[in-house]
Amino acid sequence: MDIPNLNQNTPVSKNDKITLFSTIAIIVVVGIASGFWLSRFFPGRSNNQTPLFTSGESRPISADTISNADQVKVGQVYGNANGNFKDKAIGVVESGGVNGEGTHTLIRPGGEDQKAALTSSTLDLDLFVGRQVEIKGETNDSRWAGWFLDVGSIKVIE
Repeated sequence: MDIPNLNQNTPVSKNDKITLFSTIAIIVVVGIASGFWLSRFFPGRSNNQTPLFTSGESRPISADTISNADQVKVGQVYGNANGNFKDKAIGVVESGGVNGEGTHTLIRPGGEDQKAALTSSTLDLDLFVGRQVEIKGETNDSRWAGWFLDVGSIKVIE
């Protein structure tokens, strides 16, 4: 039995190149598919769990753990404090939207044109009505309100 010398420079045929490319493509597709399905069967931390807040402030509390506004504490952060929210505002939360948009309004200094319409799929904004808060969230498109903000986290100021 002759063992081929692997140190020789032998030309690679077109079929060998196609086979190599096909093998690599199959490995990549199988890897992506198995990673996708493994993530479905063995999820890590889901997005609706409250992560630790690491910027020096107190750890956030899920608003699901409080049942009435009397349990809201000053200085506490509620909601997803680690979210990468690019927008923030400070003001007082009121019930009712702005010109029919949002479920609540953030009253900010500067008059009527500084009001922000608020909505949130993660927090019950009714718990914060009448409180001065710092809100972090994402700006949404608006037809009628000057600013329409989807609230991700709230820090109670007073």
